[in-house]
Amino acid sequence: MSEQRTALVTGANKGIGYEIAAGLGRLGWSVGVGARDEQRRDAAVATLRADGIDAFGVPLDVTDDASVAAAAELLAERGGLDVLVNNAGITGSAEQLPTLVDPATVRAAVETNVIGVIRVTNAVLPLLRRSASPRIVNMSSSVGSLTLQSAPGSDTGPISAAYSPSKTFLNGVTVQYAKELQDTNILINAACPGFVATDLNGFRGTRTPEQGAQVALQLATLPDGGPTGGYFNEEGPLPW
Repeated sequence: MSEQRTALVTGANKGIGYEIAAGLGRLGWSVGVGARDEQRRDAAVATLRADGIDAFGVPLDVTDDASVAAAAELLAERGGLDVLVNNAGITGSAEQLPTLVDPATVRAAVETNVIGVIRVTNAVLPLLRRSASPRIVNMSSSVGSLTLQSAPGSDTGPISAAYSPSKTFLNGVTVQYAKELQDTNILINAACPGFVATDLNGFRGTRTPEQGAQVALQLATLPDGGPTGGYFNEEGPLPW
């Protein structure tokens, strides 16, 4: 393993993912910008480097086995991995009323938001196991909380039969990873960035991507012995 601390952020060419990459880079990390779109990936890397950040591009489609395997190989060739931030995600189509939603919309949300996280995590887990202080951050959402979703009068956004349940699913998967990895030094947690203005919500959010990145930076840099299997925003634990 290289002494240089290295992070991979999926979906890092824009929005919250970009700001997570920038934040880790400012802390002195070497940051892999994972993204499918080559032009946007290269542009993000160039901008980060212009700001003095040690950034490099990682061609990555989290829904594709070969792409994920190639990304893991690239990281291994560069010396390893210390932090994985699973940020890539989709909301799906606008129509998500459960009585009207196309099952394909639900399937696509789960494929990216849940299975993609499993696929990437498992591919790079051998590298993380070799790190001194490995961390995994799964970017979730407040809409993934069944407690908040079912609370009378709570405002957790529109009815969603694809995106919201996919984040609940992701939260559950995060807990299962923590249980399996409890005897290791790997800390894995779910992060809620808040209602951030990004293209996923038509920039209707009330928080900036930089604000949304803060919880991921906190969880990516947890001290040894920190929490694992939790669900947090930047102020502390959230109800499941």
